[in-house]
Amino acid sequence: MKALPTLLCIPDISGFTQFMSDTDFELSSKVIPSLLNNIIYSNEIGLKISEIEGDAVLFYRSGELPPFDELISQCKLFYTQFYKQLETLRKKYSSKKDAVKIPDILGLKIVLHFGKEIGVVPVGKMIKLMGEDVIIAHRLLKNDIPIKEYILISDELISNYKKTAKDGQFEWAELKKSHIEVDHVGTINFHYIDLAPLV
Repeated sequence: MKALPTLLCIPDISGFTQFMSDTDFELSSKVIPSLLNNIIYSNEIGLKISEIEGDAVLFYRSGELPPFDELISQCKLFYTQFYKQLETLRKKYSSKKDAVKIPDILGLKIVLHFGKEIGVVPVGKMIKLMGEDVIIAHRLLKNDIPIKEYILISDELISNYKKTAKDGQFEWAELKKSHIEVDHVGTINFHYIDLAPLV
């Protein structure tokens, strides 16, 4: 195993637990896989899949980072295509009483993080990512951001781009700062922006 600089990208379906408990299994077992497939097929910047985790996809890309504008455009594409699929599914299953809940409950949040040393380890036929930054990326999903749909960009990732990289990339909403505390690691600073204005 060789540890490499690696971009981590986690599109995560918000409202997943509520949707699973509020709708019958026949509907949820069709809707959630369809949305996860939609996320996977919306990938246009060569991200690889490490894991599919029930309500999220763990993407990674080792080596050179994509240009910042391409990365943000990819996140916007994940989100807009996700919402098109929500509407398609609502119409497709309109005969089901819970279909109206599909766009009302479900949404998307996206976490972006960068690790300087992340190992890519084969486990059976799967790829497992190893390293402290993988833990941090997952921990960033558990934050106190007061909105349910957003892009979260860790300062560790932003620091790898020129200061001007953010210019003009966030015209649809205000980019805000926050942080979390992670046991055994400390303070993890990040920026986030509301995705909702895009739809």
